[in-house]
Amino acid sequence: MRILVIENDSRAPAGIVGERMAARGLTADVVRPHDGDSLPDHPDGYAGAVILGGTMAADDDAGFPVFRPMVNLLQRFHAEERPLLGICLGSQLLARSFGGTVRRFEGGLELGYVPISLTEAGASDPLLAGTGPAQRIMQWHQDTFDLPRDAVHLMEGAACRAQAFRFGRSAYAFQCHFEAHPGIVDGWLAAYAGTLPRHYGEAAPSHVERVRRETAEHAAAQRRFAETVSDRWLDLVQGS
Repeated sequence: MRILVIENDSRAPAGIVGERMAARGLTADVVRPHDGDSLPDHPDGYAGAVILGGTMAADDDAGFPVFRPMVNLLQRFHAEERPLLGICLGSQLLARSFGGTVRRFEGGLELGYVPISLTEAGASDPLLAGTGPAQRIMQWHQDTFDLPRDAVHLMEGAACRAQAFRFGRSAYAFQCHFEAHPGIVDGWLAAYAGTLPRHYGEAAPSHVERVRRETAEHAAAQRRFAETVSDRWLDLVQGS
């Protein structure tokens, strides 16, 4: 069984989600469309698709012309009831695919293991039920989205309300980076710490250290959440 994995940035791989695919013997067909890989023309041959994060703006078709055909492909996956899982930029692309609006996050930048809570609908959702009413999960984003009409709001934060939604039976979108294990987070800090002064000024190094402390404190619990959610989504894939 093959799953399409759209890797929008080589520094943002599938992480824990990919580990769970491998544990089940599933084939992750990784494509990097911004690096020249071709997207498939249709969903045939794939049981589902994962859309990962990146530094791009999900509505910037001029800068990233692959987004329009990507959205068309995701809409086809959904029309054929093949499960979708979008993470960070991937969640914004799913919101766009289903009629939601992608926009700048009013808070400027959400960085670190931010507290987010299940909504009432989230508490009874097949992927999230029993995971606990609140989590601390890694975030790194400047954009957010308004929920598509008819989407089910699953998780919310104090500063950034739209943290997760379901559309239909099996399309799931998570703004938070639940897939990111400590090695991925360390890689982001090494690669992108230089971008933080424009948000935090001279305090930027202290925020890098804050994220490292939060990783040590919260990464194990995040992994438990990520493994549960990944396995339940993969149950949908294998049952579809």
